[in-house]
Amino acid sequence: MNRQAQAVVMFLVGAVLVHSGCTDLYLRYVKAGLRPLLLAAGAVFMAAAAAAVWYEVKSRRGRDHRTEDHHGHRDDDRQSRRDDDRQSRRDSDRHGHREPLVAWLLLIPLLALILVAPPALGSFSAMRAGTALQQPYGYAKLPASDPLPIGLADYAGRAVYDHGRSLGHRKVRITGFVALDAKGAPYLVRMSLNCCAADAQPVKLALTGDTPPVLQPDTWLSVTGTYTPQQTRDPVNNRPIPYLRVTEAKPAPIPRDPYDESWNQ
Repeated sequence: MNRQAQAVVMFLVGAVLVHSGCTDLYLRYVKAGLRPLLLAAGAVFMAAAAAAVWYEVKSRRGRDHRTEDHHGHRDDDRQSRRDDDRQSRRDSDRHGHREPLVAWLLLIPLLALILVAPPALGSFSAMRAGTALQQPYGYAKLPASDPLPIGLADYAGRAVYDHGRSLGHRKVRITGFVALDAKGAPYLVRMSLNCCAADAQPVKLALTGDTPPVLQPDTWLSVTGTYTPQQTRDPVNNRPIPYLRVTEAKPAPIPRDPYDESWNQ
């Protein structure tokens, strides 16, 4: 792959990163907090590509200028060196014409990234991984809303490790997507990211009470209910999964960032 093609591919990679960072596309791949780094990386790629093109143009002009300065000289040694240099460039160009045909295939994932954005991870991934619920360091004071909008992981942490003391008998409203286990039992799930979608792990909430009679996996629901001490165990990693006693459930739109619950609170 010659330098011009390398610069073009590098520029396109940077442009895709900048495009993803300027839209919500990047939220399908990394945490929202990594947006500045993504934009900075894209800018660096684009600047490096521009520098590579500038260097190549400057080098060619220098070679052409030297050729003009020495035009008319009959020195055999210099003529021989120029002939060798031309032959080397012809050989390089001859090889370069074959390589870009393969190297340009690198553009396929870039085009796919722009044209076909993959959906966020859903029930298929969630039910094949163990719940990632972690004991929180503390519990923030809850607002006086009724029902109380709360993140799924926040509710699950309070239900399992605080035994529902900070929840009491209050109604809570939680948003997540539906997943069904092998027996058809319904769960409300959110995927949690440490860095990017590759390390996403689910936090699961079992549902009981007035659940809808028909639930489709990957359907987003806004569920209102109350705390119950009932728990079950995740069959994948044997970690605790709390229950929520459902009093109302209605469809919810897919959130802007399906991995970050702060958008929905």
